[in-house]
This record gives sequence, C-alpha cells and structure tokens, in this order.
Amino acid sequence: MALISPDGRFVGTYKARDKELVIGRRTLVMGIVNVTPDSFSDGGDFFDTERAVEHALELSAQGADVIDIGGESTRPGYEPVSDDEEINRVVPVIRELKERSDVIISCDTSKSKVARAALDAGCHIINDVKALEDPDMAGVIAEYSAGAVLMYNRRIDKNKDNGMNTSYQAIEFIKERIKLALDAGIKEDHIMTDPGIGFGTTRLEDLALTASIMQLGLNGRFPVLYGVSRKRVAKMMSPDGSGIDNISIGLALAGVSSGCAMVRVHNVKDTAQALKGYDSSLYAFNGSSNG
Repeated sequence: MALISPDGRFVGTYKARDKELVIGRRTLVMGIVNVTPDSFSDGGDFFDTERAVEHALELSAQGADVIDIGGESTRPGYEPVSDDEEINRVVPVIRELKERSDVIISCDTSKSKVARAALDAGCHIINDVKALEDPDMAGVIAEYSAGAVLMYNRRIDKNKDNGMNTSYQAIEFIKERIKLALDAGIKEDHIMTDPGIGFGTTRLEDLALTASIMQLGLNGRFPVLYGVSRKRVAKMMSPDGSGIDNISIGLALAGVSSGCAMVRVHNVKDTAQALKGYDSSLYAFNGSSNG
C-alpha cells in the first residue's frame, strides 16, 4: 500500500545502513540515553555501561524505535570532552546494545572520529547537533551508508545576527547542510532534519521553529526529528519540575501536529501511549504500525 501524507509531511522510508524506518503510519520515537555525568536532565544516571544498556533495552521495550546514545552534554554552558573520552563513553554501550538487541542505534555526536568509532561498533545513525560542521563528518557518514540527522544550531549559525526571521535562517542553514551532505555522497533517503530547539534559541524562537517544522523538512522532502523533552522551554512551564514530562509530551504533540516524523524523548512509555491516541486519527488511512 502506498503511503499518503495527511498534510504534505514526509512519508516514505528512511534508511540507515542495513536498517530502515517506514515513516507515515505513525509517529516514531527516539529514546534518549545520556552516558554523561552532566547532561541537564539525567546526567550521571546512566554513566555506567551496564546501566546505560539496561536503560536502552527498557526504552526499546517501552516503544522506542531508535535509541540515541550520547557521550557529551550539549546543555548551555557544557564542558566539552575529548574525542577519546567521548568514544570511551559511547562505544562500549553501542557494542553491547548491538549484541543484545536489534533496535536501531543512533549516536549523538558532532565529531567525525567519534562517529567512525560508533559506526565501527555497530550504530546506524549519526545525530549531529552541528550538522556536519566537522569537515570529515559527511564523508564518514557516506562511507558507512549511515543515516544522518542534520540539526539547525543557532549557536553556530553565521547569519543569526543579521536581523532575518529565525525560521527563514534555519531553513537556509538546513538547505546548505543538506547540499553538503548530498555532495559528500550521503543519499537523500538517509537524511533527516531537526529544528534545534534550545540550541542558542529563545523560547519564542523555539515556538517559531516548531511552527516551521514542515518547511524545515523542505515541505515533505525529508523527515524531521523533533526534540524538546525536558528542555528549557518545558522547564519554564514547570518551574518546580513537577509535571515536566507531561509538558514535554504536550510539546511533542505540537511538533507532530506541525509535521515531525519522530520525537526524541526521555519518557518513552508515556509518550508512546499519548502518540497512539494522537496517531489513530492523524494516520488512520495508512494503518498504525511501523513495518
């Protein structure tokens, strides 16, 4: 059965090495595993390899289609770590998870050396918050036929102070990075984009980017990943921290409404349940399971 878009969002197949995701039957879920001591939400909780793997397996059982493993915090004011330190954090987790599960594995890194080590260990997707800023990154991803997530990052956008509309700047940034990816040999059906919520943006800019998700996928040409879970925009709505996962889920649904294909979250179980209800109407004519 050919998939039909309800509103012009991407439908089709996203490929990552020997894996693929069917997009257009339901919203996909990426579960977060931070192998760091200092991430803003769960820093230190899964710093041990075995605990990180067990958490990843739990998220997969709860409905995560992809597990995103990161070894360096990207919160505001984060302390950078060396390539070797980041490799030592993520590679053992990727390797053991690969042995124990067939879940699709993503590595959250902007460093080509880390990406190569992660791909050698068996990961399928490189989730790059700097969108190929490392001059060797595109070539590494292309060499392994890996999936790529290219995120708009206002912190490194050279046009951020020129007075243009933030969403327009983000679209132009994404277009440039997609061209770079394609020129390096990354195939079109291996590319996903991300609006970059919380990366050098104000809360109003976060909302503007959320409303521009369809355009950030170049109007159905590419699927879009939306990550807002427990970020500052959610924390502002819950100053004491209570209910932050419910707020994150609400924001995730706003992203789905705007056209995203996959949401990146900490609380997989509750998000997957909420999406089951939401998707029952959004994708009713395409069915409700990911092939």
